[in-house]
Amino acid sequence: MRRSALAAVAAIGSASLLLAGCSKADDNKNDDTTQSAGANAATKDVVNASTKKGGTVTFEYSDVPDSFDPGNTYYGYMYNFSRLYARPLMTFKPAAGDKGNELVPDLAASPGVPSDGGKTWTYKLRPGLEYQDGTAITSKDVKYAVERSNFARDVLSLGPNYFQQFMEGGDKYKGPYKDKSDKGLASIETPDDTTVVFHLNRAFQEFDYLVATPQTAPVPKAKDKGIDYVKNIVSSGSYKFQSYEDGKGAVLVRNENWDAKTDPLRKQYPDKIVVNLKVNAATIDKNVQAGDSIDLGGSGVQAATQAQLLSSAAKKANTDNTFGGRLVYMAINTKVKPFDKVECRKAVQYAIDKASVQTAEGGPIRGDIASTVLPPDIPGYEKSDVYATPGNKGDAAKAKEQLKACGTSSIKTNISARSDRQPEIDAATAIIDSLKKVGIDASLKQYPSGKYFTDYAGVPKFTEKQKIGLIMMQWGADWPSGYGFLQQILHGKAIGDSGNTNLSQYNNKDVNALLEKAIGTEDMTARNALYTEIDKKTMDDAVLVPLTYFKVLLARPTNYTNLVSTAAFSGQYDYLNIGTTKK
Repeated sequence: MRRSALAAVAAIGSASLLLAGCSKADDNKNDDTTQSAGANAATKDVVNASTKKGGTVTFEYSDVPDSFDPGNTYYGYMYNFSRLYARPLMTFKPAAGDKGNELVPDLAASPGVPSDGGKTWTYKLRPGLEYQDGTAITSKDVKYAVERSNFARDVLSLGPNYFQQFMEGGDKYKGPYKDKSDKGLASIETPDDTTVVFHLNRAFQEFDYLVATPQTAPVPKAKDKGIDYVKNIVSSGSYKFQSYEDGKGAVLVRNENWDAKTDPLRKQYPDKIVVNLKVNAATIDKNVQAGDSIDLGGSGVQAATQAQLLSSAAKKANTDNTFGGRLVYMAINTKVKPFDKVECRKAVQYAIDKASVQTAEGGPIRGDIASTVLPPDIPGYEKSDVYATPGNKGDAAKAKEQLKACGTSSIKTNISARSDRQPEIDAATAIIDSLKKVGIDASLKQYPSGKYFTDYAGVPKFTEKQKIGLIMMQWGADWPSGYGFLQQILHGKAIGDSGNTNLSQYNNKDVNALLEKAIGTEDMTARNALYTEIDKKTMDDAVLVPLTYFKVLLARPTNYTNLVSTAAFSGQYDYLNIGTTKK
């Protein structure tokens, strides 16, 4: 589903897609005479580099995000976008390709200082930090932000719950809305206004990555309205909300109390940032090609647009194609019969024609056929194909053998997909055709992506009641490591009543233990070997079907400046410093 990943830059196979260097910002129109920086240029360097200020940058999205609230979101593009108004303790450096995976201090003055073998982490805030209203940002606001985002799951359920799992006493704390005292969680200390100390219940060797999530962006307790905080978010970043309309969009303008002296990352180029929601996907593609907007979702162009771009050398030259460090897969719900039996799950593994799924998603340019949980660009990946079939087209005979071993010759179930993601629907349709050939009858259920995890696929009771045994999914690492990729989709403690991302409801004690062992292992080589072992155990249990290692094809808007495709956000453009040549 969500988050960033360690992404290797992929060159498009066509000889006409040549890499080129930076270009100067200009107002050229996107036609066959346009001078371009070249295909994939933004995966190597900044395209249209400019320090020009002014104008409006427009983002468009075909549905609605889960939330603009930095403490209640888990989509990668919102992690990316939220940095404009919410500064976490650490963040990723605005840079091209895998250089964008470098962690740098944001609200913090420097990386965390570990002690007690990695169980205690201390951060000092930069001096002079202020909110949009001029009031001081303190360590207590960071502490409160973590408490509201992780320990009030009945109110804010959409983000990950790592802090709840790893903080000392986190299993007992009920969150700030039920806690009437000002003490909060005792294991997060604020000895002064610029120091925050996290006391963990076990070693966490990758904690700097965890505090790079927007859940550490400060929230003043007096201004928090729970689920309604999204209507009046208090900015700590370079932009603030001028207006917000639920389900329609938002307008951000410069935050006058943002001080560049306290922020070496943000440049505050445009006067205004506009977000338009529920825009037709084809319309978004047209607007992007015209140089007038950016697709907020950052998942790439539609199939029809892709065909147009790849058939024109000039249009290809304004595209960026890269691995996104993501896995497109189908979760098999172990709580929906008969998929509680491993043999029935293996029947699904063998039945699926992955070549047809790849074609449905847009072909090799949109992803390589997958056979492991970890993508090749995440540490711990090891090539393997437990359920190999001839030409990746499925093996009906082996699928029927597994059905027989499961005690049946036919299965009737439902498969869910996001209604605003046509490639996902097309992939699900291809899967349905494959399954039908072996006696598995799956009916497609479509749900909007904005509510996919709050109301539908991410609600175990709903999926069990609706007999949704198969769930379409796309996932990127929360940070570039095996743990950052695997924990929230495989660990039993990640299963939640709502906002759940362990869609298989997989709770294997051996896998849980290996994940815990890995994150406490200081030696990186040993840690990565454990991630490989987890991948193998998961595939043996057949709880998810890897479909493709996702690749994104972005159309590059020619009127926008400082465009850089970053591995930290799945190949999306880094939204932090985009400007425009238009007034």
